[in-house]
Amino acid sequence: MNKILAIMWKDLRLRFSVKAELLYFIILPLIFTFLLAGGTPSGEDDPRMDLAVVDLANSPLSQSLIGELNNSTTVDPTPYELDEAERQFDERRLSSLLILPADFTLQSLQAGEAEVELRQQPNSLNALAAERAVQSAVQRVGSAVQIAQTSLEAAEKRQAFSDASSRAAYFERALASAQEQMANAPQRVYVQRGNTPDQVEYDPATSSSAGQLITWVFIPLVGISGMFAYERQQGTLRRLLTTPTQRVTYLLGTIGGQVLVALVQISLLVGFGRLVMGVKWGNDLGGLALLMAAFALAGAALGSAMGAFVKTEGQASGLSMVVGMVMALLGGCWYPLELFPEFVQNGVKVLPTTWAMQGMLDLALRGQGLREILPETGVLLGFAAVFLAIGVMRFKYE
Repeated sequence: MNKILAIMWKDLRLRFSVKAELLYFIILPLIFTFLLAGGTPSGEDDPRMDLAVVDLANSPLSQSLIGELNNSTTVDPTPYELDEAERQFDERRLSSLLILPADFTLQSLQAGEAEVELRQQPNSLNALAAERAVQSAVQRVGSAVQIAQTSLEAAEKRQAFSDASSRAAYFERALASAQEQMANAPQRVYVQRGNTPDQVEYDPATSSSAGQLITWVFIPLVGISGMFAYERQQGTLRRLLTTPTQRVTYLLGTIGGQVLVALVQISLLVGFGRLVMGVKWGNDLGGLALLMAAFALAGAALGSAMGAFVKTEGQASGLSMVVGMVMALLGGCWYPLELFPEFVQNGVKVLPTTWAMQGMLDLALRGQGLREILPETGVLLGFAAVFLAIGVMRFKYE
């Protein structure tokens, strides 16, 4: 046991002797997890684009227009001060800028003089969509005002108003009534969504956290092959095995040390997913721990098997990166496996990453428990046994 611990300690010191190892151990996994999850909005996010609005009038008419924009399914009006809005627009940080001038009032609208200013960045699809949303809101506000104006003219024909204030009060009541009636107008178009379940179960935060965890834990585990090649090149493996140290002891120490590091890395990435990305990781942490332990053993065993074939450390380093990335991609760690052709979905079942990703999504996305992920865990342990047997049989020290 002391020999195994000594080998584990030696490998850990060797691996983290280069500070750049921290880049692959924790920094890159966190960056990729965050970026890939942010690339697709979750169902709880507001899908509307921001529309900068500067309200210089602060009148009932301007508030009515902003209220209509708030009801839009395309834009989300965000209030700005004029100077700040113009600065951000000039820096092209805003695709559109809506300015409601100080004279944007009911009186100017009745006189046909009310205008708004919409500034747009050139060749911007967002700006074009914002223009359509503003036009629709202006049309709805204008329709209510037109209805109120028509009612006012009809009332004047029946009986003249005693003074301007009573005339204005009538117009305001008519406008409020028109707006209420338009808001409560019956729907003419009914939308009915089908109950057919989506074949692709996908949540950006969960899929990104699980996929990047598997990717960045798997690559260093496969990279164990480089440690074997390095020790053969340096002659330290031959000298070590001339001592009363069996090959099994050496392999257990080497694999055990890297599996321990992988479990620490997994714990950090799981914690990041929970605290930052909001991933719940299911209701069975015991099942998650068992699945990840089996996955780490399978990856380490694959690295030991590859270490029996590679000749140099450089060859092992390049091969482990390629093998890790390709297996992660085909295993559904970067894109949902359901997006691949059926023959690919069936073919990639020979990869440990496929089963690890399937088990992770069963736990975190589908709410399953230990019993349901036992098949995936068993397959990963089977991979570990096969790869380890190959590594032991093909083991060489020079």
